[in-house]
Amino acid sequence: MDKPLKNPPAYLINSVDHALRIATMLQLEGELTVSQVAERLGVARSTAHRLLAMLVYRDFAVQDDRRVYRAGPVLELAAHSPSAASRLRAAALPHMHRLVGVLDESVNLAVRTGDQVRFIASAECFQNLRVSSREGMVFPAHRTTAGLLLLAELTDEELEAVYPAERYAGRPEDRPDLEQLRAELARVRRNGFVVNQGRSERGVVAIGVPLRDADGTALAGLSVSMPSGRYDRHRLPSLVSTLTRAAGAVESDLAR
Repeated sequence: MDKPLKNPPAYLINSVDHALRIATMLQLEGELTVSQVAERLGVARSTAHRLLAMLVYRDFAVQDDRRVYRAGPVLELAAHSPSAASRLRAAALPHMHRLVGVLDESVNLAVRTGDQVRFIASAECFQNLRVSSREGMVFPAHRTTAGLLLLAELTDEELEAVYPAERYAGRPEDRPDLEQLRAELARVRRNGFVVNQGRSERGVVAIGVPLRDADGTALAGLSVSMPSGRYDRHRLPSLVSTLTRAAGAVESDLAR
C-alpha cells in the first residue's frame, strides 16, 4: 500500500521553512553563497543573508573568510549517527537524573565532532542558583570539560589534524596553543578526570569523567556543573567517584 503524501502544515511559516531548506542544502551539497541561496529559495539577497546569519548564530552554518557558507558543527554532528547519539542519550539520562538527586547540581553529557563539542543531554538541578541546561549547545572542544576528556584520547598526530594551522588562518586567536594543550591533556590522562574552573563559562566549575564503550573507546564526557561559589575542592574525590560510578552504570546499560 502506497504511503500517504506528506502535506504541508495548515499554517506554513515561510522563514522556518526557508531556514530548514538552507540547512539541508548545506549538509547535502556543501558550500553556498548568499546569491546561490537567494536564487534557490526565490527570495531577496537581504532575506537570504538574514536567514544565513541566524543559522550561523545557532551553529547550523559557518562563514569562512571567502564569505562562503558551509555546514556548521550542529550539522557536522552527523558523524555521530542519529541512532548512536540517541542511544547514548537514552542510556545516560536516567543515570544523569539520579546524579542530580545525589549531588543536587546540574549534569551534562557531551560528544566531540572535530574541534567542537555538542551537549546532547542535560539534567538540571532544582536549586535557585544553578547551571542551566546546555542541551543542543556547541562549544570549542579545548574550552570544555568533555572536550578535554575526549581530546586526551588522541595521539599527537591526531591532535594536529584536529587543529591544522591553515583552518585558523583567518582567526588565529581561536586556535589553542598546542604545546600548552598537550601538557593539559597529559594531566587529564594521568588523572582520569577534568576539573574546569571557569574555562568555558565564568563563575562555573565543572568536573567530568569519560564514558566509554565496550572496547574502551571514549564516547562522551559526563560532567557535573555548579556555580563556583558552591564548589569545595575537598569534595573533589567524592565527586569524581560518584561520576565514575554513574559512567560505569551507563556503560553497562549500553553494553546490554
